[in-house]
Amino acid sequence: MIAFDQPVVQGTLVRRYKRFLADVQLQEPDKETVVTAHVANTGSMLGLCDVGNKVLMSYVPSPKRRLAYSLQAIQVKGVWVGCNTQLPNRLVQQIAEKGNFAGFCGYESIRREVPYAQNNRSRIDLLLSKHHQGKPDLFVEVKNVTLRQGDVACFPDAVTQRGQKHLRDLMEVVQQGHRAASVFVVQRTDCTHFAPACNIDPDYAAGLRLAQQAGVSVWCFVAQVTSKGIQLQGQLPVHV
Repeated sequence: MIAFDQPVVQGTLVRRYKRFLADVQLQEPDKETVVTAHVANTGSMLGLCDVGNKVLMSYVPSPKRRLAYSLQAIQVKGVWVGCNTQLPNRLVQQIAEKGNFAGFCGYESIRREVPYAQNNRSRIDLLLSKHHQGKPDLFVEVKNVTLRQGDVACFPDAVTQRGQKHLRDLMEVVQQGHRAASVFVVQRTDCTHFAPACNIDPDYAAGLRLAQQAGVSVWCFVAQVTSKGIQLQGQLPVHV
């Protein structure tokens, strides 16, 4: 499990704005208070931000923080959906460290945010190296998934030029003889499988198919979100 910063408080969404801010109404015994929370998510959060949705926030007051509250999850139709994009990287690293997924097994070294690709123009989320059987290094790009269309977990929730560039970078390292994986973490448990959101960003969807054909692995993990944090639940089938 990747735990939320404690304590976690519940409120009601008033609005999300300027990408990184959300106003949330707290229900207190004798009054209603609206607070502003930091949103660690640059995406559109399509389908999550209806006024009145319940939210979970960490409350961490500190002189070093501009905002004491951090948005962690939003409830949609009774299901908590994790919207903190900083947590999936930690979850995937935890999976790799525990060695309970075959694709990550055998590596002695796991590093984060390592410069790579031509002229070190990008940073890879996780770099696994020093395989005990001599396998090539594994470059892992992690994406957070919150969008649900029908029963399908979809990425992206808005056009992403950056995501398309990441796919090209992964194909480049495969051409150099390394391994590469695009890993999607679905922070909700009401989906049957994963697929790229062709209706939102057809270029990304085409790029993901091309990357897979070029040798980039595409894996999807699903995490359950509770008031304590996010917990790995297993994998979802990938339909690229």
